[in-house]
Amino acid sequence: MGGESHRVAEIRAESSADVAAIRAVHSTSFPTAAEARLVDALRNAGRLAISLVAVEHDQVVGHVGFSPITVDGEPSGLGLAPVAVRLDWRRRGVAAHLIREGLEQCRKADVPLVVVLGDPRYYARFGFEPGWRRALRDEYEGGDAFQTIEFVRGGAPAQGGLVRYSPEFATLGA
Repeated sequence: MGGESHRVAEIRAESSADVAAIRAVHSTSFPTAAEARLVDALRNAGRLAISLVAVEHDQVVGHVGFSPITVDGEPSGLGLAPVAVRLDWRRRGVAAHLIREGLEQCRKADVPLVVVLGDPRYYARFGFEPGWRRALRDEYEGGDAFQTIEFVRGGAPAQGGLVRYSPEFATLGA
């Protein structure tokens, strides 16, 4: 994907020292602080299964989180959300690097299924496909923006079903 010269120096798991910087990245990347509150709520509930930061010159410049999902009430994998990059670090491949590393950790951990709500043209590069191909639909009725990637054969139930994110996501609209 080019852009190697712009790749951040380090992608690593978040530490407690990163919490304020992660909050700042999300607060400045979205129109409201809802995503920042979401990350805090997921962390506080113990549902931030994978939380990675991009670091350059000892500064957090990006973050991605993955949290549990269910399909028809059964634990089934993780949801990728949210992902954010500081405004001054955009268009340098930081988000893609965070997503790739997060997905690689999912693969190594035998996470059966990962879902995302986002631009299909963007997420296809990581191997995501429309959820409807696996007869999956999301609680937010995301249509083609709802996408899946299966890391374990049969990770998505053969009959499909309704995907629900962690309950903290319900606070996004509040």
